[in-house]
Amino acid sequence: MTRITTRPYSFRESEMLRQQGVHPVLARLYAARGVTSALELSTEFNALLPPSGLLQIDAAARFLADAIAAQKKLVIVADYDCDGATACAVGLRGLRMLGAIVDYIMPNRFEYGYGLTPEIVALTIREKSPDIIVTVDNGIASVEGVAAANAQGIPVLVTDHHLPGDHLPDAAVIVNPSQPDCQFASKNLAGVGVMFYVLLALRAEMRQRGVFDQQHQPKLDTLLDLVALGTVADVVKLDGNNRVLVAQGLKRMRAGRMCAGIAALFRVAGREPHHAGPFDLGFALGPRLNAAGRLADMALGIECLTTDDEGRAWQIAQELNAINADRKDIEREMQDVALLHLDSFEPKDTHTIAVFDESWHQGVIGIVASRLKDKFYRPTITFAPGNEGQMKGSGRSIPGFHLRDALDLVSKHAPNLIEKFGGHAMAAGLTIRSENFDAFQQAFEAVGKSWLAQHQLERIIETDGPLEEAHFTTDFIHILEGQVWGQGFPPPLFCDQFKVISQRILKERHLKLVLEKNKQRFDAIWFGHTDTLAEQVQVAFRLDANEYNGVTKVQLLVEHIE
Repeated sequence: MTRITTRPYSFRESEMLRQQGVHPVLARLYAARGVTSALELSTEFNALLPPSGLLQIDAAARFLADAIAAQKKLVIVADYDCDGATACAVGLRGLRMLGAIVDYIMPNRFEYGYGLTPEIVALTIREKSPDIIVTVDNGIASVEGVAAANAQGIPVLVTDHHLPGDHLPDAAVIVNPSQPDCQFASKNLAGVGVMFYVLLALRAEMRQRGVFDQQHQPKLDTLLDLVALGTVADVVKLDGNNRVLVAQGLKRMRAGRMCAGIAALFRVAGREPHHAGPFDLGFALGPRLNAAGRLADMALGIECLTTDDEGRAWQIAQELNAINADRKDIEREMQDVALLHLDSFEPKDTHTIAVFDESWHQGVIGIVASRLKDKFYRPTITFAPGNEGQMKGSGRSIPGFHLRDALDLVSKHAPNLIEKFGGHAMAAGLTIRSENFDAFQQAFEAVGKSWLAQHQLERIIETDGPLEEAHFTTDFIHILEGQVWGQGFPPPLFCDQFKVISQRILKERHLKLVLEKNKQRFDAIWFGHTDTLAEQVQVAFRLDANEYNGVTKVQLLVEHIE
């Protein structure tokens, strides 16, 4: 079941925003998204929250400044997704700018799994001989790995944003907005955002030590293209602080000031950087980088983001593009198999989905979980075979069902069921023994049954209600495109009653429509649908500027029709 609803908003707050100079429609959209003052909409760099709010960040700055002064060798241990790769690239580029000796290691996910494990510590020592280990986008759950490093006399700086377990690792310093007692106002920083903040604090510490002054300090804002990419691709909530980071990165991309690798990824994806928006980062660049970590080796992605050689960047971008094409083929096959497994799926009897197939690829199960969650609107975990009798699972959730907390509850109820797990509210990963799959499926469904009421299993399409006719213009579309929309700050979706004037099927897959309201006619398209519509319909739609034969016209992109 899918229902269209309209987001509530406070007329008073919308009026106050309008009086502060915000466009009247934007004022209503922003009020519905919890904005109460025009000050929250500033995307200038100086609107960023100061680093001092992050617990232990001053200790991290002193720790790194001492290490740089003593010419210690730092080795970054990164996670293998887009956030991990951008955080690693920001760490490498930023620390080098600040005078550090720094290298990195990107463990192969299929051999070593996730996080700083004792095995990865041993590998890092063997291959890189670090004096200090720095984790990016991982480490908060690495109690054993940090202990293993400490035992070898190697201190660890953990920078992460994932939720901690019951025990924190015994690291030299931990910077993570999600750790207990951290009062930082934005809990939604991605791993790359945390690393960027550590660099800001380190630069301030080094200024204080007289290493350089304000005039001659390294320009860390050159890293904002990478920060924006990782933040959008990791699908963290775009709160006010993250919107500043993303807007600043996009501004650099649009002006052509970006690293060679990001420019090459735009080119290989056929997107225009001077029109860059969050959509490009999340759906064109992010997946191509992620594909390396999913199917091959994320070291390729990190080289793409750290090289300054345009020819090499272009070569890697083409490789990443080919890997991403393979990923799409594998994903399609896995999805077909998944739908066969779920052929007898009865939505009214089930609150969750857990599904396994012997043939599935560990690197792609997360995307398949996401597709199944979208189709069936249930918290979904897909499993692939792991090493030595294990299964690796990757899950995606729906609002109202905190996935990491659900796995925590399963492991408390049945302590031997899950070998390890970690993640967030909407996405998580885990490892179980193959023989425990059926028991896990039942335990996961039991949590679903106790946490999810029937109405939470209905898909709700939240809209911003009708759009005044005066704003069906390309000018208004440009105003909307100039804002930063994304996770937790959704792009505008309008809704209204229309009369269907004509409907035809396009390329056997899509519905091309002409709709009418108050004698005004609109072209519309509903991708992936071929249903025959009634004469009067309620339509949830986005505005799109469609260019055809050199003429740009407004078209409605249909999300749902009732």
